[in-house]
Amino acid sequence: MAHRAGNSDEAASIRIYLFRYAHARCCLIFRTPWLDMIEKDENKSGIGSDCSWTQTQIERLQALDADAETLALQFSTAGERNRAFQQHQNRLVKTQRQRLDAFRNAHRRPALCRLERRLVDALVGQGFVQVATPTIMSRGLLARMSIDANSPLASQVFWLDDDRCLRPMLAPHLYFLLKDMLRLWEKPVRIFEIGSCFRKESRGARHADEFTMLNLVEMGLAEEVRHERLEQLSALVTGTAGIECYRLETETSAVYGETIDIVAGPEKIEIGSAAMGPHPLDRPWRITDAWVGIGFGLERLLMVVSGCKSLGRMGRSLVYQDGIRLNI
Repeated sequence: MAHRAGNSDEAASIRIYLFRYAHARCCLIFRTPWLDMIEKDENKSGIGSDCSWTQTQIERLQALDADAETLALQFSTAGERNRAFQQHQNRLVKTQRQRLDAFRNAHRRPALCRLERRLVDALVGQGFVQVATPTIMSRGLLARMSIDANSPLASQVFWLDDDRCLRPMLAPHLYFLLKDMLRLWEKPVRIFEIGSCFRKESRGARHADEFTMLNLVEMGLAEEVRHERLEQLSALVTGTAGIECYRLETETSAVYGETIDIVAGPEKIEIGSAAMGPHPLDRPWRITDAWVGIGFGLERLLMVVSGCKSLGRMGRSLVYQDGIRLNI
């Protein structure tokens, strides 16, 4: 009997050990990675020493489109904060899933593509002709825009080889087309292009290495109507994008010398930049006509309309689609 009792106690101990081991393994397997990062944040500052959101929690909530009120919440203890984080995360994830369902079943095209289509229709309706030029640009075309090895913009260019780069702007290609179109078509000549541009930018919420530009130009008009025409075209594009309040500001430009920037939103985001000619840059192309031209960043237009803080989620991405975080 004593021998059997000893075996029974040993078996019970083994069962308890196996249960505890299995429970520990499950906790390791199924614990959320966000909990790991939260604990790391707490270990750095001391558990409970800061009863606002941890940096990891803030980043996660921002990625899920938390509003300013949620981000500003304060808590009495770290435990209260972490429980609140789970609740808000679950709520925001549900909202993001609903948005993702709407993207699939209703829009079926990202906001960037929908905006592009509206802009094309609006400009074509005003007599502009859409053109399409290569994404690869030659060094010689950039040099005609005063961007050579000594230019402060040279370090921002993505070079493919000694003579070719990914286009940092659409203007050189439009110049190339205009020198022939001014000869072949009656004036004024109105053309535009929408396409990707590439520039090595400083990392930030308003910058990206790849972005989408709308460049439009009207060439061969009377000089005295240029300012009025610039205002009309600015209103056309901003109105099509859904932006009601904006203003024009004169700024210094490394390429054009002076530009007229279009600024919008409470954070004064530059959504476009305009210039007028005749201009010294016209000479290499043998262009002498008066003109107006504007370049708009489509992702920045969307930032202003949506109130989004990040340009990255508005553009081409593997992390977001239609501004919706996929890591949910």
